[in-house]
This record gives sequence, structure tokens and C-alpha cells, in this order.
Amino acid sequence: MNYEVVIPVLLAFTVSAVLGPFVIPFLRRLKVGQTERKELESHLKKNGTPTMGGIMIIAAIVVTSLFYVKDYPKIVPILFMMIGFGVIGFLDDYLKVVLRRSDGLLPWQKMLLQIVVTTIFAVYMVQYSDVALTMLIPFSGGKYLNIGWAAIPLMYLAVIGTVNGVNFTDGVDGLVSSVTIMVATFFSVVAIGTNAGIEPITCAVAGALLGFLLFNVYPASIFMGDTGSLALGGFVAATAYMLQMPLFILIVGLIYLAEVISVMLQVSYFKYTKKKTGTGKRIFRMTPIHHHFELGGWSETRVVAVFSIVTALLCMIALLGCR
Repeated sequence: MNYEVVIPVLLAFTVSAVLGPFVIPFLRRLKVGQTERKELESHLKKNGTPTMGGIMIIAAIVVTSLFYVKDYPKIVPILFMMIGFGVIGFLDDYLKVVLRRSDGLLPWQKMLLQIVVTTIFAVYMVQYSDVALTMLIPFSGGKYLNIGWAAIPLMYLAVIGTVNGVNFTDGVDGLVSSVTIMVATFFSVVAIGTNAGIEPITCAVAGALLGFLLFNVYPASIFMGDTGSLALGGFVAATAYMLQMPLFILIVGLIYLAEVISVMLQVSYFKYTKKKTGTGKRIFRMTPIHHHFELGGWSETRVVAVFSIVTALLCMIALLGCR
């Protein structure tokens, strides 16, 4: 076994951990603070906590990747997706917390930018990559699914859905960091086992998030913002495609999926009942679904622990499905 894979973990962790004491005071001076939803009284004390901490995560991963990109060229498309979606998140955060435009990027602007980044990735995968768009079927004994041209629209759905799922998961101190560490570890194990040539960046993501958690665990002194959550979503989606495992996102990323579905169900049911009865009704106490559990009496640390344990178990189940 190649034990050198721990080096990108340690390097990214170190960069992320060292950046914290410099980035946090800097963002405080800029008054780049988070504004919490009034429905969550326990979160109101977090108002003003620095956000846009995703720049620490991205910086740690980029610095680490620079040492490996020559020998591991397959990390480039993953790096592109992470930075591309990270830039979209940065623009959104900048408009909201620096320019004080509460809406940030308009929905159509954010969607258009996400489509542009995904299109560039799709063109690369089709025209320049030696990684096929056939997908490993979980628990099939190594069989791959080939859906021809339909793989392209599916890619848009998978990428944009995953990115926004990760974004919705970022609502509790340390939640999306902890869950994505599990997912990055799963991808690292698969990449090492299959000699996929992307393990430096999957390990770097795990290390960078461990370093970020030093400051993001409850009570958080910094949030990653859309800068970090969209970047992580881009990483998860791109890595899954580079490993020909987008179907596995449904397993290891079940928490991301649950967050998205909870919002969709809540909005749809509210609009439906308001149209039918004149009064909108809700399925959940609040969405995304982690807030439903919070309003049900769960502490933030319990939400993080349970969601992380579920993801860890799902990652182990997914490993069994790789055979």
C-alpha cells in the first residue's frame, strides 16, 4: 500500500489550519458576517459570524494540488469544477455580505453560471478525457450502465443537483464539513484501490476540511458560505464522474439528496395547499431538513453527529457495492 497518500491530507490540513487565525480576523474587520434566519432563535446569536471561509478550504486544496498536478493530471478537471463553482459561491457571498444585497445572485444568474461551468466540464469529458461516461452500477458485480447521449443531460442534473444539495446541507455548525469528509474519504479509498490517479485531491479535500473544522465546529467562529459549499459540491460531482460513479452519489450523498428533496417537497406542498385551501401548509417544521430536527429539539452537535454517522455507514455500504 502507498502510505504517501497521507501527505496531501496533512499538507492540506496544515494550510487550512494555519490560514484560520489570519483569515477570521481579516473577515471580521471587513464585517463579512452571516445573517441568520429569524425562525431559528438559537441561531440568532450567530449573526455577524464571519462567512466566506470557503476561501480557506479552496486555498488549502489548490496549494496541495499544485504539488501533484504534474504527475496526476486527472485532478485538473476536479480542480476546475471546485474552483468554478467556488467562484460562483464567492460572487453570491460578496454581493450578500459585502455589498449588502440581501438576495445575492439572482436565481437565474446563479443557474446560468452553474450551467456554464457544467458545460465546460461536459465538453472536457466528451472531447478530451479518456474517462467514459458509462456508469458503474452499485452492487452489480462490476457492470456499467451505458445510456448513450442521454448521459449528457443526466450529467447536468447530477452535477447541479449535487452542488445545490451540498449547499443546502450547510446550515449547522460543522455539518457539511463533517459529511463531506466522509464522502471525500470514500472517494479516496476507491481512487487508491482502482489507481484512478485522483487520490491527491480527494485526500486534500479531507485534510482541508479537517483543518477548517477546527474553526467551524460548534460554536463556529467562521462559516464557509456559498464559497465553500458550492466548491465542495463541484468537487463531489466531478470526482464521481472521474471515477465513473455518479450513481453512487445517491448512496454516499444521501444526506445532500434529503436536504434538496425536503426543500422541494416543502415548497411544492405549501403552494399546493395554499392554492386549494387558501392557507399554505408545511410537511416539515422547517427546511432544509436539518432545521426540522433542530426545531424538534435536537442540538446542533446531535444533528452533525447523526448525519455524519449515517453518511459513514452509507459510505461503507457503497464500498460493498463497488465489487
